Amino acid sequence: MFARPWMLLLLALPVLHLYWVWQRQSGRFAMPFDSDHSDPLSKPRRLGSGWIMRALLGVGESMPALLMAVAILLISLPQQLAAPKEKRALTNIQFLVDISGSMTAQFGSGTRYDASMKAINEFLDFRSGDSFGLTFFGNNYLHWVPLTNDPSAFRNSIPFMRPENNVPGFGGTEIGKAVLGAREVLTYREDGDRMIILVTDGFSSDLSGGAEMEIAKRLRRDNIKLFAVNIQEAEARGEIINLARTTGGEVFNPGDTNALKGVFSAIDEMTKTELEQATAELVDWFVPFAIAGLSVLGVFLLFLLGWRYTPW
Repeated sequence: MFARPWMLLLLALPVLHLYWVWQRQSGRFAMPFDSDHSDPLSKPRRLGSGWIMRALLGVGESMPALLMAVAILLISLPQQLAAPKEKRALTNIQFLVDISGSMTAQFGSGTRYDASMKAINEFLDFRSGDSFGLTFFGNNYLHWVPLTNDPSAFRNSIPFMRPENNVPGFGGTEIGKAVLGAREVLTYREDGDRMIILVTDGFSSDLSGGAEMEIAKRLRRDNIKLFAVNIQEAEARGEIINLARTTGGEVFNPGDTNALKGVFSAIDEMTKTELEQATAELVDWFVPFAIAGLSVLGVFLLFLLGWRYTPW
């Protein structure tokens, strides 16, 4: 098929040219190896040789028409249906990381914050092609990295925000407020799945009194799953468990850095990326026509060379 099918009407020009060439060949002058037309008693030197040479000359003179036809086909923009490819379904993942003062506590060879960010960085490699955003929170929240599918932009921004900096308004922990802030970010994305990964070592009063269920219902209504990583020795509080499981997520309690890595591997397995069958698309198909044109041009040049050095 062609993107400009109306251009194919121009193919009438090379057809008319071919007709003219072959009509002209029928009345062409005698060739040197034809019979001696001046002597009616002469015999042909080689039976049919004159006809063969006329045919070869006709083919040679037809080359410009064939080149014109190929050029018309090319400017008509030939296309073909490409084989349908599987398209990776996008997941928008908003990391919600606690930077309250307690995140500076020892965890493995570093702090809870350091261990969390290292595990998150490794998680990015599992989810190549997804979009990642980062929100830091304490008593308030700050959207630090907008959703992006460039892991390097995500990684390079991390060192500039740390709990040791004692940022005003981030000393405590208000998980509910931060979750609703992350929800606002994700609901702006219409395409793809939505996920919040909450990393915290504390509990906040804004999840008490059934507040967590109200937040969970809002997340579920917006098709947002929440996974919580409780990075402390004590088990996660029931409010956080309710919040995560009501949305279809889960709560993890890693006891050390190795278990923390396993948590993110488990989240990856539970939310495995899906492949969508994409429809076949039209793509340009110039190559075969270009090869045909170059072949015709090569034959035509050989014809011109032979005609130039033909002794008659």
